[in-house]
Amino acid sequence: MNTRIKFSLKLALALVVIAAAGFAAWQWLASYRGGAEKLYKSDVLKTGNVIQTVSANGTLNPVVLVNVGTQVSGTVLKLHVDFNDRVQAGQILLELDPAVLQAQVKQTEANLSSARATLELAQANEKRSRALFGQEFISNQDLDTAIQANKSARAQVELVLAQLAKDRTNLNYAVIRSPVSGVVVDRSVDIGQTVAASFQTPTLFRIAQDLGKMQIDSSFAEADVGNIRVGQPVQFNVDAFPNRSFRAAVKQIRLNATTQQNVVTYDVVVAVDNPEHVLMPGMTAYVNVVVARKEDVMLVPNAALRFRPEEGPDRTLRRRRDEKADGAQATVHVFAEDRLQAVQIGIGISDGRFTEVTSGPLKAGDAVVTGIADNAAAKSQSTFRMRMF
Repeated sequence: MNTRIKFSLKLALALVVIAAAGFAAWQWLASYRGGAEKLYKSDVLKTGNVIQTVSANGTLNPVVLVNVGTQVSGTVLKLHVDFNDRVQAGQILLELDPAVLQAQVKQTEANLSSARATLELAQANEKRSRALFGQEFISNQDLDTAIQANKSARAQVELVLAQLAKDRTNLNYAVIRSPVSGVVVDRSVDIGQTVAASFQTPTLFRIAQDLGKMQIDSSFAEADVGNIRVGQPVQFNVDAFPNRSFRAAVKQIRLNATTQQNVVTYDVVVAVDNPEHVLMPGMTAYVNVVVARKEDVMLVPNAALRFRPEEGPDRTLRRRRDEKADGAQATVHVFAEDRLQAVQIGIGISDGRFTEVTSGPLKAGDAVVTGIADNAAAKSQSTFRMRMF
């Protein structure tokens, strides 16, 4: 009797344990299946504007920057302007010591006096020779010699006159004037410094003609330059004003390519208005050229395009390795019937955060998976535990 009772009690206890375990397992499975969606991060498709840009760095420069040099050698005697001074066309910038040039002018003037005296003598000899030839006192050869001497003396006077004009011009070059109106942005000489004019003219001053109109000289990679067109809008920033964005426009795409370390770039010139004169020559500009713009289109987060599910605790999820099909198609994942499903969509331009959706079954407000939740790994490794009472 006791044995039968004990057996019945053990059997009943075993049935209770089995029932409790089954109920707990069913509850755990139901809670997991119902909460599988919580293992993933998601975001919704929305409608908005998207702007696609290409970026590069460049340097701000004046549109017209004139390098003022010297055509004669000498020692700097006087400086009339300094950095940041505004100058007018024709204004004196610098004077060289004219002593050597003045001496050269005086020497040439003396040579001219000598040449003119020689000419007067030659003219007189020719006149006398013609008279004597008429009286048959000299031969034709003597007359020709006198005529030739007169012509040679006249040519010598003209030669010395040309030299005198050159020397006087060089003397005028000792006073260096501004060729344009503008602002002195650089001065490379000081009083007492000797400058030597040679095949490469030394630069004494650099004058920006108008700092209200500037340009950015930037280099774009060959992969980006195909999307750039003259007149496209540009936004750029400079380190001096990190919280301010400036607007400009593409002015020129230069055909001359530059190759450095097998990387081909093209110079793109950006026209900049600088009415406040806050932008200065030499500043580094971070340029963004707007190559495409779409308004009121459906946008998908780029994180959703990058997401690829891995096989996890939900055995119904399938591993997919489908990337962009042809450059205009992409795969995103949505939750349907408590499982991930891959959806093909057409894509357009992108701003780096969102991409235009051009086709597909999704609509604004639909949720797409963008990644795995922070607690997903811990939940996928959880085990069923039951406590007996």
